Amino acid sequence: MRYGFLIAGLLLIAAPAHAEPRSAYVTKVLQAFAAKVECPGTDVVYQDLVQQAQQMQLPDGTTEQVRKAIAYMHTGGKMGEKQDDALMAEVAVATQATDLDQRRLGMPGWCEAQKANLAGFIHSKN
Repeated sequence: MRYGFLIAGLLLIAAPAHAEPRSAYVTKVLQAFAAKVECPGTDVVYQDLVQQAQQMQLPDGTTEQVRKAIAYMHTGGKMGEKQDDALMAEVAVATQATDLDQRRLGMPGWCEAQKANLAGFIHSKN
């Protein structure tokens, strides 16, 4: 039993330190692009997403990798590019969570909530 805890502890230490922040970031990016598609008159501020990744100390190119992974997953491979398995799994989890929120709140409610949740990452089209 005590060896199980030791192994679990070592796995936590060995896990990439960026995994949690990156998964939260993947969710933000996915929600920003979902808002662009689902919420009339909404657009994404791509450069602010890039700045957020830099502030979170994610590796350069993370925003583009996430964007490509989202496009690949949501178009059945017709757009974007397949990324590493960990990132594709994070996109899948973010997609499920976003779908659940959209169903729970209804699309108009979800769109309204995103204006506050994603302030700075999305804006109204002019």
